[in-house]
Amino acid sequence: MKKLIGLFIFIFLVSCSDYIDKPKNLIPKDTMAEILADLAINDQATFMYQGTNLESGTRYILKSHNVSADDYVQSFNYYVVKQKMEGITNKAQKILLEKDPKADQYIKDKIKKNEGVPPFAR
Repeated sequence: MKKLIGLFIFIFLVSCSDYIDKPKNLIPKDTMAEILADLAINDQATFMYQGTNLESGTRYILKSHNVSADDYVQSFNYYVVKQKMEGITNKAQKILLEKDPKADQYIKDKIKKNEGVPPFAR
């Protein structure tokens, strides 16, 4: 009986090793980083110019990268579950800093200003 229970537990653990299937149209990591960088710029633009539409900007960005919204969402979820988003977001940050080198000093100043402040209080 113990062997049978052990076998079921083993089968369960093996079958649950992947929480998510790889999407058919998985967006490559480099493209995903470019999209994230463009989305960050779009988000900032909508903040700066209150009358702009975040949704239309997002659609434009996805279209310019030849990516559907479903493919983006599925790829995003896949990379999050597989714990690969940190590398992608780091690449996106490098892309942003290449587009605006002044942003690097701004980020460093903000980090320095917030030293000692708990993350939840920021």
